[in-house]
Amino acid sequence: MSWKWGKQLLLFGYEEAMSCVFPACIFLSLALLKIAPLPGMPAYDWMLVICIAVQIIMVRAGLETIDELKVICVFHLIGLALELYKVHMGSWDYPQPGWTKIGGVPLYSGFMYASVASYICQAWRRLHIRLDRWPSSVWTVTLGAAIYLNFMTHHFIPDLRWLLAALLFVVFFRTALYFKVGDIVYRMPLTLGFALVGFFIWIAENIGTWLGAWRYPHQQNGWSMVSWSKFSSWFLLVIVSFIIVAQLKHVKGLRPKKNAADTSMRH
Repeated sequence: MSWKWGKQLLLFGYEEAMSCVFPACIFLSLALLKIAPLPGMPAYDWMLVICIAVQIIMVRAGLETIDELKVICVFHLIGLALELYKVHMGSWDYPQPGWTKIGGVPLYSGFMYASVASYICQAWRRLHIRLDRWPSSVWTVTLGAAIYLNFMTHHFIPDLRWLLAALLFVVFFRTALYFKVGDIVYRMPLTLGFALVGFFIWIAENIGTWLGAWRYPHQQNGWSMVSWSKFSSWFLLVIVSFIIVAQLKHVKGLRPKKNAADTSMRH
């Protein structure tokens, strides 16, 4: 029995590691550029080149599909828009110089959000994720939009994250996530999955700030651990990311049915 569960754990670890190829490449590149800076361009610009190259390689190697690349591009734009706003409001900054910086934000930063989408898409495919009792789009889209807007509006009105978190548990109370490892299917409450991914992103954020990817105000005089309160931000951001991917998967899943209906009507 122990060997069976050990084998399952190794297989799950392998699938998770393969799902993290893109974010792993980002952190590895940040580490290498910190240890041995490349000549010719600032580190932020090298990161942009590396991120684009990794995406091309992943698609060419079959590690990522064209549909997944489209989702990642959407997340890059959404993340870049959020970065421009948050840097403008002084939430954090990018202290190093760069040629490809707009409004103080290096263009590669959008890929850090895209790497979250890449992980979700890869894990969805590799672990054969299936959702049970997914709420109506009216609730999921509205909640996702409200969470995203709260990242911006809390600078002017009270922060509603805890209210939104409470609504999250109400909306997804009955939703379960099923994933497959080998021949065994496992079940997990969806909110627990959100929390686990958010926690590991918080750990990655500590690594990223230590590597100089960006810097919070309390890190101006030297690196210190990212506030535990940021976990709630990542927890909510994971929800937005997951909702977008799930809705796109839902829309794509409807296409064959529509085509089949059109074919039957033509006949």
